[in-house]
Amino acid sequence: MTRIQTPDINSLPTRSQELLGEVKKKLGSVPNLFALLGNSPQALSSYLNLGENLGTGSLGPALQERIALSVAEFNGCEYCLAAHSLIGEKIAGLTNDEIIAARQGRSADSRSQAVLSFVQEVLKTRGHVADESLEAIRRAGISDGEVAEIAANIAHNVLTNYFNNVARTGLDFPRVPALAEVGIQSSKP
Repeated sequence: MTRIQTPDINSLPTRSQELLGEVKKKLGSVPNLFALLGNSPQALSSYLNLGENLGTGSLGPALQERIALSVAEFNGCEYCLAAHSLIGEKIAGLTNDEIIAARQGRSADSRSQAVLSFVQEVLKTRGHVADESLEAIRRAGISDGEVAEIAANIAHNVLTNYFNNVARTGLDFPRVPALAEVGIQSSKP
């Protein structure tokens, strides 16, 4: 059950209303996460700016969605799993098998696998990765700039995972089953 009710957009601060108007122009609607973040114009603006900036980075949409799915599964965020499964398929072109693999921290693509293994270690160690892990990701062709983007993508997704878990944001994307529901092992600790 939702713990923070999705607000009427017209009841939010003026700055949030303006930002959500821009979201609606881009997406055609205002997802519940955005409306909830709109309770704080600063939180909403920060979230939108970070996402927009990361979207222009060098990782590309498919890898960013793989990261988002891996982080959401790790953190048990039902809302983000639903949203990023849809975005991963419709926008980034991931197949259902690729989406499930990303949720498990896996990929058939060697570069993506190196990134997802690194993401899992960052999550499990709270950023205290081993020197060998950083060396391994560099051997996979990941630049220091991309390492920075990976860390920023993790942080962006942890922000939304934690907020959605706190709020128990109501789903406005098609629900995806927990991996255990379909007999698949999760990356959750």
